Parts: sequence; structure tokens; C-alpha cells
Amino acid sequence: MTESIHTKVLVIGGGPGGYVAAIRAGQLGLETTLVESDRVGGTCLIRGCIPSKAIIHVAEEFETMVHAGGKGRHGISLSAAPKVDFAETVRWKETVVDKLNNGVSALLKRAKVRVIPGWAKFSDSKTCVVGETTITAEHVILANGSLPVELPFLKFGGNVISSTEALSLDTLPKKLVVVGAGYIGLELGIAFRKLGSEVTVVEALDRILPLYDAALTAPVAKWLEKNGVVLHLGAKAKGLSKDGKSLSVETKDGKTVEFPADKILVTVGRKPNTEGWGLEKMAVDMDGRFVKVDDQCRTSMKNVWAVGDLVGEPMLEHKAATQGDMVAEIIAGHKRRFNPASIPAVCFTEPEIVSAGLLPNDEAAKGDGVITAMFPFSANGRALSMDASDGFVRILARKDDHRILGIQAVGAHVSELSAEFSLALEMGALLEDIAGTIHVHPTLSEAFHETALRALGHAIHI
Repeated sequence: MTESIHTKVLVIGGGPGGYVAAIRAGQLGLETTLVESDRVGGTCLIRGCIPSKAIIHVAEEFETMVHAGGKGRHGISLSAAPKVDFAETVRWKETVVDKLNNGVSALLKRAKVRVIPGWAKFSDSKTCVVGETTITAEHVILANGSLPVELPFLKFGGNVISSTEALSLDTLPKKLVVVGAGYIGLELGIAFRKLGSEVTVVEALDRILPLYDAALTAPVAKWLEKNGVVLHLGAKAKGLSKDGKSLSVETKDGKTVEFPADKILVTVGRKPNTEGWGLEKMAVDMDGRFVKVDDQCRTSMKNVWAVGDLVGEPMLEHKAATQGDMVAEIIAGHKRRFNPASIPAVCFTEPEIVSAGLLPNDEAAKGDGVITAMFPFSANGRALSMDASDGFVRILARKDDHRILGIQAVGAHVSELSAEFSLALEMGALLEDIAGTIHVHPTLSEAFHETALRALGHAIHI
């Protein structure tokens, strides 16, 4: 039986951009309908950020236990080597995902958001069909997210997997080949190496993590080498071998080599989810492969909005959620625009990398008008007490007024510093503001304080 629904706000996609928009719209008293073809939570919660961090956590635990074997470490030893039941690890990971998924569902229900499961297909900018239900809306918020990029000569299927399948394997691959040395490939490659897989990374560029400068990536490269991850830079994946059990690779010197692999993990990026749901019927302008929006996330079509991965880089959960919240408030009559001082990014490698604001290689950071200062974790008491002294905190600031322009860090657990970095930039902090703020001892955050002091010419502990 067909059904027709008219709603004030229609949200397409239950990821962080979509469900946050829907919840906020519901809180503001707007009649809101959300359509999601999978479980609410989106890629980040169901297939990406959360499950990958759960696997990374288990990998860290296992690595610690491995180090306690034999002669032991820090006075701790094990009488037998630890073992991994990866199927059980994946089952535990799913309990974390389920808990968060249920939480999002409950929040949507509390906000009185109507959730319709299924795939939305648009016939015009304000009308879509989901199964036998036709939905028309005054406002449409597109939050369709993104998908893994598939290489034409390495189609997903069988032993060729994306990050989604990598997080749901029944057993650990003995030999894992990772295509792509960006943050997804290295995060997962490092986790699988800690769990005992033999890992080879193939990257077409001549460096890992190309979004970051060499100083930030050097500690990660050091860990890869120390822990036996085979890295081939300037190498191009060509396809599967004839028997399908190896990856053919053209190395930097032009030779073709085959790398045996139980699984080949392809992580060469993500693309906006623009196909199969009727975007072409909506008559919105595009910006390359992304939906074009202004600083309020308005598309070229009146009362059609787009947020998150659909509208461009960076493809990050916290950007999508912020945009979703903003759009809901604008529809409700609030004055908002998306103009953050920075969108911080974290790479959960070993060690972790955080970046907010300008990097030294950015054009605006070059020249004599910028101060750059670093403070090493080797001079930080908390880092030393964790046996994690690799890495540093770095600040870029204007020389004339000491306004902070960019902050980066690489080291153990530095992801937890990302909020302080982002807040400092958003508040327009000066070096003197950070130097004059008491930081708790002993914490990693003291390195941020010391970096500001060093930029001012009077660091205490170096």
C-alpha cells in the first residue's frame, strides 16, 4: 500500500551530518523525517571511525602483551605468548557499534524524528520515493556521505577489500598488502601489524601521509621500519596475479614484482556518494565531484541543503556534524554560517598525528612573518613516564602580533590535545595566552605550553 508523507524537513542519510541535523531540527520543533538505507550512525559509527578505533585499541593491548613476553618489559612478563581470536575481537567491536547505534536511534526518537528505512530516489528537488512511500518536503538536507574509491583494475570482492571488510574479517590475514599510504591505510596497516600480520604498503607517491609535512610523518616512518612493515614508495599497483593470490606492483625502478597476499586492502581515498539516488533530478550546481554549497551549506536550489562528505574535503565526522547542526538552526530562523578557524584532523597511526590550522608548507605560513617553534616529548615528563618520547608539539604564529596560525603534534595519545589546539585557534589565541595558562603537571599538554614559551624565546625545560 502506497503512503504519502509531507514533512517540514527531510534529511537524507543517517550519518553524523544527517542524524545531527535531524536531532537538532526536532529539538527546535521542526517536523523532521530522516531516510537511511542502513543503520543510523553512518560510515563513521558503523563502518569507519568507531570500529577502526576499537580494532586499534585491541591491537595496542596485544602489542603491550607481546612486549611482556620473553624477558618482559618494565618489570612485567608473561609466561606464555598472547594469542588473538580475531573473530572474538570483531564481535566485541560490534557490541561497541551496536551500543552507539542504539544510542543514536534513541536520540532521534526523543527528538520526535520519523526514521524511514530504505533507499531514497528523488524525482525532483523536494520529492523522493522510499519503497512505496512518497515523501515531499519544504526543506531537504542531503547528507549522503561518501564511499571507498575502487580501482578499475582492483575491483572490490574476494581477497580485494576496502576498510569496511577489513574491520569485519573472521581471521587475521597472515599476509596483508595495503594499497595507499594515507591515513586509512596506515591506521589499519599498523593495527594489523601489531596483531601479527605481515604487512606491505604500496604507495604511488614518494612519501607516506602526503597531507602532512616530513617532520610530522618521520616518527610514523620510524615505527614502520622498526616493526617490519615493508614500505614501497613510488610504486604502482597493477592488478592481481593470474592465480589471484598476489598483487602485481610496478616498483620505483620500473620492475614488476608480485607480492603474495591473503588480503589486499585498497585505501586510495573516498568519493562523495552522488550516484543512484537521483541527484541529477535536483538541478543543484556541482563543484567538481562535490555538491556546491555556500557558507551556510545552501545549494543552488532553494531550500535544498547539503552537508558533510557530499560537499568537499575534509571528509571528517566533526565537520559534517557541525554543518548539520548549523543547517537545522538556519531553517529554524537562527543566524549561522560555517566559517571555522580550523577543522582539526587526527591520524590514529603509531604515533598519532594532530594538525589544526596552517602547516609550515602552506603558502600563508611561508616567509619571515611567521614564527615556528617546537617542543619535543623527550623533554616532557608524562611522555617519558609512558615510554613514549618520540614526537613533538609545534606552533606557527605571526611574528608581529603573536596570533597563533597553526598547531601540530605527533606522539602517543596526542589526539586528546586536538580540542585544546582547535579551541586556541577558534578563540584567536596569542602565544602569550597559551604561555599564561597554567597547564596541569604531569600531562602531555605541558608540551603545548612549553612550545608557546619557546616561541616567545624563554622555554623552561629545553
